[in-house]
Amino acid sequence: MPAESGSAGGGGGSAGDGERRLGPRIPIEMWVEETTASERYFRRAGNLSRGGLGLDHTIPLPLGTIVNLTFTLPGDASAVQISGVIVSTAGPEELRMGVKFIDITDEARARIDAYLARVGVSV
Repeated sequence: MPAESGSAGGGGGSAGDGERRLGPRIPIEMWVEETTASERYFRRAGNLSRGGLGLDHTIPLPLGTIVNLTFTLPGDASAVQISGVIVSTAGPEELRMGVKFIDITDEARARIDAYLARVGVSV
């Protein structure tokens, strides 16, 4: 696994204060491959919602950074590929960041919705 780099942004809650989430967050454990224009990371997701996901135990990227995400939802055979933007970060004592999905394809939306329905979340 590559070393993670980037600057830790914001304190306690930062830019997510005015954020409007699409649906409830559910806990999830899965690896996410995240690429930017110049870097590639493997991160661990801690929660998922219809509109984004939370990445835990990671040095956050700067707010507003556009990332490409690839992940396989539990129980699925193939990966979801989706773009996102970093919308929230936590302080240095809590290494995590929130990613809001952007430019989501109909297929990716359907796969996420199907997974949420399987675990009992209405979409």
